[in-house]
This record gives sequence, C-alpha cells and structure tokens, in this order.
Amino acid sequence: IPVARRVLGESHQQTLRMRKTYAKALFLDDGATLGDLRKAVMTLAEIERTSRRVLGGAHPLTVDIEDLLRDARVILRARETPPTSA
Repeated sequence: IPVARRVLGESHQQTLRMRKTYAKALFLDDGATLGDLRKAVMTLAEIERTSRRVLGGAHPLTVDIEDLLRDARVILRARETPPTSA
C-alpha cells in the first residue's frame, strides 16, 4: 500500500481499493484488537472523504466504503461499550 500511495497517489482508485480492503480485513478479523478496529475506522473515514471528493457520492466505490465505515463503527462501538450487569 505505501508504494501504491507513493506511485499512484492517495486519490487513485486502486489505492483507495487497496486501503479499503486492508481496513475491511482489520475490522472483520475475529482477533482484531481495539487498536485494529480504531485504525480500520480511521482509514475508512479518510478514504471515504477522498473517494467522495474525487469520485462523487454516488460512485459504487464511495458507497461501498460508506457501508464498510458504518459497519466498522458499529463493531467498534460494541467492543468499546462495557457490558451491562443484569
């Protein structure tokens, strides 16, 4: 990913796709730490802004990133919220 970012640029669709795949792998991993989940959310939020700016809000890649960001935030909130005692 660092090479793609340097060679293709931050806004290139292939760079966005690679970063999306990396973030998705982080937050869907059953062994993901809170740090992994936070990194996934941060990455998805960053590439969502870039994708929206470069490709537009209706582009399938932007929509996919938005969906993944929403899912990642739900998973992160669930892990950060302490269980309630009954």
